[in-house]
Amino acid sequence: MRTHVSLADYTTLRIGGLADKFVEVSTEDDLITAVRDADAAEEPVLLLSGGSNVVIGDDGFRGTVIKIATSGIRVNSDMCSGAMVHIAAGEDWDGVVQRAIAEEWSGLESMSGIPGLTGSTPVQNVGAYGHEVAETIASVRVFDRVAGEVRTVFAADCGFSYRNSRFKADPSRYVVLEVTFQLTLGDLSAEVGYAELARVLDVEPGSRAPMTEVREAVLGLRRSKGMVLDPLDHDTWSAGSFFTNPILDTPAEVPAGAPQWPQPDGRVKTSAAWLIEHAGVSKGYTIGAAAVSSKHTLALTNQGGATTKELLTLATHVRSQVQQAFGITLINEPVLVNCSL
Repeated sequence: MRTHVSLADYTTLRIGGLADKFVEVSTEDDLITAVRDADAAEEPVLLLSGGSNVVIGDDGFRGTVIKIATSGIRVNSDMCSGAMVHIAAGEDWDGVVQRAIAEEWSGLESMSGIPGLTGSTPVQNVGAYGHEVAETIASVRVFDRVAGEVRTVFAADCGFSYRNSRFKADPSRYVVLEVTFQLTLGDLSAEVGYAELARVLDVEPGSRAPMTEVREAVLGLRRSKGMVLDPLDHDTWSAGSFFTNPILDTPAEVPAGAPQWPQPDGRVKTSAAWLIEHAGVSKGYTIGAAAVSSKHTLALTNQGGATTKELLTLATHVRSQVQQAFGITLINEPVLVNCSL
């Protein structure tokens, strides 16, 4: 246990104040014990994963921050059911994707280059380039802080939706311990449904491609948008996409010229990046040391020495411009800790 630890050192945005208490846990038992002890002492708890989808206030966190650093991958594989891959919450996500490609476990390749740890992926229902983890997750093993027990939540009960899950909806209840993925065997990717990725791969949408080629194409696209972490490039000091793509009730609500993607429930999704750009917010727009990325309007970045206040002032400006231009309210994707928009 350490005290007065700078949380900026543990986030991809590199902003955030001090934690009253900070403990890093490397085993599942230690993780559960740390949570139990903090709950028993009635102390606020912040579970910190890879720090890639969180914005922490300048005043830090008044309570115990538990940094998850568990590890371990177990595999059961056969030609009929494919690979059942059980992954500890603290495993690096992109490392998992790389291993899946090397072992010819198909289904994760389009999510290459996403920073963070595996345990966060079901919480946010992480996705990119036409796929999300809900498609391949079989179950999530959690510590239920209310019931005081370890339990397995199967995919059908995870409440997955666009960038959401039951774990995100009730963040103070569940501690993700392990995620189990069911992946098909082979060297070809899942169907390439995202038009931009299909174009780069020079394949028809809906077709498959070698997973190694999909990974390289995805990484290339992410780098072009500043979405692959680089300590020397401030345009990558972000929490990824700061706003989710809005889902509107009817196609009539989509602004003229904006991209639209029909949803299974009859609603339609449009592009937050398009809305931001067409609301007059340009790439590189700056407030203090916080800036809209020069590569991609969905990323709000720390250009060096930014405060959380500056970042959220910038986010508020972006959201207000879109609201005024189109009557659509953007929703932040990162979790806000001890701060708000």
